[in-house]
Amino acid sequence: MKAMVLKEQGGVENFYLEELPLPSVNKNEILIRSRAIGINPADAIVRANKRLDSLFLNEKYKILGWDISGIIVAKGSEVNEFNIGDEIFGTIHHPDSSGKAYAEYVAAPKDQITIKPANITHQQAVASTLAALTILQPFRKVGIKSGDKVLITAAGDGVGHFAVQLAKYFGAYVIAVASENKKEFVMGLGVDQFIDYRKERFEDIVQNIDIVVDAVRSDQHISRSLKVIKPGGKLISLWSHITTENAMKAQEKQINAFYNAVRSSGNDMRFIAELLETGKLRPYISKEYTFEEIPLAHKEIEKNSTKGKIIISL
Repeated sequence: MKAMVLKEQGGVENFYLEELPLPSVNKNEILIRSRAIGINPADAIVRANKRLDSLFLNEKYKILGWDISGIIVAKGSEVNEFNIGDEIFGTIHHPDSSGKAYAEYVAAPKDQITIKPANITHQQAVASTLAALTILQPFRKVGIKSGDKVLITAAGDGVGHFAVQLAKYFGAYVIAVASENKKEFVMGLGVDQFIDYRKERFEDIVQNIDIVVDAVRSDQHISRSLKVIKPGGKLISLWSHITTENAMKAQEKQINAFYNAVRSSGNDMRFIAELLETGKLRPYISKEYTFEEIPLAHKEIEKNSTKGKIIISL
C-alpha cells in the first residue's frame, strides 16, 4: 500500500511516499480501505513540532492522520458490530498517537468508528470527524441548552462552522466572530449575530454570555473572552491551556474555564452520523486534494484562513 511518511518532523518537504505492507489487525480492530482522509491544523502542528515526536510511538515509519472514511476489508475475531464491505468513518487514536491515517489502508479500533450514512459521500463524512468531535464533546460537558447565549470565535473555520451548527441544534442564541470575508458563509449557517473581529472588539459589543468557544491560540484572547462571560458561565478553550492568571480571573466570576482535549469516540461519531443523515449538520469542504498532494494540503491549512474543511480523496 501507499503511505505518506514523514522523514522527520519539520517542513512539508519531509513528506515522502512509501510502499508499505498492509497493517495487521488485532481481535478488536478493523482494516479500512481509505476513500477520504481529513487534514486538521493539529496535523500540521505535530508535523512541525519535534517536541511531539512521542506521538509516533518510536515506530520506524512516522505516519500522521486521525480522520478516516472508507470501506471495511478485514476485521478481527471479536468484531461483531461491523461487516466486510461496510462503509465507515471516524477519528482514530486521538490523542494517544499520530493516528496513521495517511495511508491507503488503515487499522482502526472498532469502538472509535461508526457506519457512514448512505446519503453523504466519504468526503463529507471525513470532514465531519475530528472537527465535529472537538466541539460536540465540550458542549456536552458544559450542558449547553436551549436559550443559552453562545459566543463562537473563528466561527468560519473547520471547528467553528460545526460549533455554530451544533449550538443552533441545541437551541442556543449564537454570536459568531469571524472576518468579513467569511460573513456570508457564517450567516448561512444560521447565526443570530455577527461580529467582524477586524473592525470591532467583541467585548465592546456583547456581555452576559453563557458559553464562549475560544478558538484563538492566545492567552490574551482568553482574558478578553472571560470579560464577556456572565458569572457562573463557561469558557471552552480549543487551543490554549488556561494560565494561572486567567484561572484566577475565571474563579472570581465562578466561570468554568477549561481546555478541551478531544478523544476518539464511536458513540459520539454515531451521534454525528445521525445529524448528518437528517441534514441537521452540514460539513463545508473548502478544498480537496489528492493523496500525493498532502504536502500542499498542509501548506494550505497553515495559512489559518481556511473556510470549513480541507480533505484528501483517494
